Amino acid sequence: MDRLESVTTGGIPRRGFLKGMGSAAALAGGGSLFGMPFLAGPAAAATTTYQAETARIHRGVLETIHGGFSGTAYVNAFQEAGSYVEWLVTVPRAVTATLVIRYANGSTGSRPMAVRVNGSVVDAALSFPATGSWPSWATRSLTAALRAGSNTVRLTATTGSGGPNIDLLDVNDGTDWGRAMVESTLARNPDPAAFGSWTYYRAFYLLGQYRVYQRTRDGRYLRYIRDWVDRHVDAAGNIDVPINLLDHILPGNLLLILHRETGLNKYRLAADRVRRVFDTYPRTTDGGFWHSTGLVGQLWLDGTYMALPFLARYGRAYGGAAGAYDETVNQLLIYASHLKHPTNGLLYHGYDEQGDPAWANPATRRSPEFWGRSIGWYGMALIDVLDIIPASHPRRPELVALVKGLVAALARFQDPTTGRWFQVVDKGSLGGNWLETSCSCMFTYVISRAIERGHVPAAAFAAAGRKGFLGVLDQVSLGTDGRTNLRNICVGTGVGDLAYYLARPRSTNEVHGLGAFLVMHEQVLAQNWR
Repeated sequence: MDRLESVTTGGIPRRGFLKGMGSAAALAGGGSLFGMPFLAGPAAAATTTYQAETARIHRGVLETIHGGFSGTAYVNAFQEAGSYVEWLVTVPRAVTATLVIRYANGSTGSRPMAVRVNGSVVDAALSFPATGSWPSWATRSLTAALRAGSNTVRLTATTGSGGPNIDLLDVNDGTDWGRAMVESTLARNPDPAAFGSWTYYRAFYLLGQYRVYQRTRDGRYLRYIRDWVDRHVDAAGNIDVPINLLDHILPGNLLLILHRETGLNKYRLAADRVRRVFDTYPRTTDGGFWHSTGLVGQLWLDGTYMALPFLARYGRAYGGAAGAYDETVNQLLIYASHLKHPTNGLLYHGYDEQGDPAWANPATRRSPEFWGRSIGWYGMALIDVLDIIPASHPRRPELVALVKGLVAALARFQDPTTGRWFQVVDKGSLGGNWLETSCSCMFTYVISRAIERGHVPAAAFAAAGRKGFLGVLDQVSLGTDGRTNLRNICVGTGVGDLAYYLARPRSTNEVHGLGAFLVMHEQVLAQNWR
């Protein structure tokens, strides 16, 4: 529930837990079991993309005539001196940033533009040489001092030929938000043994931390994960809590990671115990896993992400894949059959087979609202399971259809001003509703992954994804202590009615949001939206 409260190594090659846990040898053959490959090289600083269509334009128009642009349009500046394009750029601290301008110039000569930041000239005539044709795009870059907070970046044509066509502005402010958030969280929680109990939201954060480790190879991040798991798993693979609800299955993904990374059998034994829970776990009459053994007949969207990616990954790693894949796909479809709205593409939070709870509609036995984070959990489960099951699975097209419908719905209900999504997704104009950060991270991840995997077309949805990413970045900042602060995160939440969701407390640096941010950030950083 989304609420705070002698066996061989089988199909995974054994490898020693090498000193530092970041060497190439320890990572060799790691693959992409957890959604992204091991990437070589040092940590990359995050780049924020500002599309031309979000700029203020003077004496120019948005066009789509020439291909090859990103986003939904580019700016064609009029052929006159003084035409300009201006963006509002936000950075967390005063910094010398790298500005990269993507442009096309199909004329035969350079089309210079003056670059001003906050009204001050940075380059009086930055050249934009010919690119050979209007659909051929190139970049020009320069550095500029930005102040903490909001800045204006203006490109002004300096000749009667006007400027080139402008596609976007990339701003690299030197902040690696993934690494910064992990470092800040570890500084606030230096002892992994004290990080807390074996539960989904802590494990979800650590899965995000593992993605940052995959990119940065910083062995401290993996060591922290191992130390937290070791607090709850003994040498014989016993886990210190009963697995009597789907929430307690999600940390099993860390067992798969650690068995692969270390080769230690205790992690495989513990993963085996988690896997066996499915054999006797209670179900609805049509086969859906109850959210908890104590919640008779209840399906919560949250439970799909808590349990199903682990089941599919375990099957792929240790055998029995076909049965694991069939069960995983079947569960996703059962949940959708009860919780998906027939026309708008969104999904309700909960279903009760008996219709007993006060929140259950007497006719449909569903909860009445589309709560953001529950939809995020389901969307991530869909995307991650599609990464695991084979392309030949006979019911794969049904999952892809669900992804397509969900991504279209997310784009439709996205707040056009901020790029984020509301706590109750379809009621953005309702007084008391508020823009929630964790679901916005999850939705951005789903859109980005769906584009990358070809489930939906980039031309239709990349703009929504980029806007979501920028909207989330607007919610993260650095405090005076140099640590990250992520705002407007809903605390752990059960199933309820409209008043219940709207009244849920908002928190800064709440663990649900930290995990969602890291998963989203590493996905977008790897894809680079191009």
